Amino acid sequence: MTYYISAFYHFTRLGADSKTQQSLESIKADLENKAEELNVRGLLVLGTEGINTTCSSPSKENLELFKKWIMQYFNAPNIAFKDSHCDKPPFRRYKVKIRNEIVTAGVPEMMPPEGKNHHLSPSEWNRVMKEEQDYVMIDTRNWYEYNIGTFKGALNPDIEKFTDFPEYIEKQGIEKDKKMLIFCTGGIRCEKGILELQKQGYDQVYQLEGGILNYLEQYPNDQYDGECFVFDHRVSVDQNLAPSQRYTLCPHCGQPGDTVIECKRCDYHEKICVTCTKEEIKKDTCSKNCAHQWALNPGRKGTRQLLPFELENMAAELGDQVPVKEIRVTRTKVTRINEKGQAETVIAPIGKN
Repeated sequence: MTYYISAFYHFTRLGADSKTQQSLESIKADLENKAEELNVRGLLVLGTEGINTTCSSPSKENLELFKKWIMQYFNAPNIAFKDSHCDKPPFRRYKVKIRNEIVTAGVPEMMPPEGKNHHLSPSEWNRVMKEEQDYVMIDTRNWYEYNIGTFKGALNPDIEKFTDFPEYIEKQGIEKDKKMLIFCTGGIRCEKGILELQKQGYDQVYQLEGGILNYLEQYPNDQYDGECFVFDHRVSVDQNLAPSQRYTLCPHCGQPGDTVIECKRCDYHEKICVTCTKEEIKKDTCSKNCAHQWALNPGRKGTRQLLPFELENMAAELGDQVPVKEIRVTRTKVTRINEKGQAETVIAPIGKN
């Protein structure tokens, strides 16, 4: 099955500060109802400054209807959508999370201006990289995102979170009139990152319009090396925006992993991250459950426990023919497939499946 995906954001005043005075809870309910109606799944961050989301649907038509509805609902005809597709569901649910910021910079009052603020199109970005030398390029993303792919010559701030970016810039001592290029996954972090740099006195800062996703759509296998991390079950996308064949989410810590191990407890082959390969128990086990059981009973073999999303995907593919009806997750809880085809955890009698 093909799943159609779209990533986008929109800065606008919402909630108590907006002209309509519509509450964020009311907006959240409208978003969730429309997503359920159109069978759209994904994660949308909602705040007084706007929306930020990646969403998907097995129906291209329904996803297009959802995007059209979003533009009408928020009166935002110029939203830039970054579209792609994959053959496995990138999201299990549709969730709307209300937060202080739709991209966490630590400065909720920092609102990007309407229109463009020193944006470079992918073609302009490519021209600068190929024809100019006197500039500094900085990756505004986290260290693990940088590690699996970045632009040629880009500096790595080696930060854990975006709120660390301003401090990193302050420590670099870059001349205030130096030309600077900044980029991120889909463009939203740079919308705030450039405001911080301008506040620090840099006036020759340029951001990549639409981020890496927009660039790769137009210039695959050019000035970008590696893959691009995305915040869903695809983990990352390759140069052609196809789901990664190299990385999975490490079952122990959730970071991108590409180191194949054979679990000592259940013999399952899994990929874990470099960090976890350096930790006892984790480096030789395929999941938190196997790590826990192996620590309790070293040397004792056991069967691998399915994860909820694996049971859900299996049920979607096989229907009533699914061989496993539920997963025992604790002594008193099991995960089952409900009438909507979703995995949910419920209380069950001890020792009975």
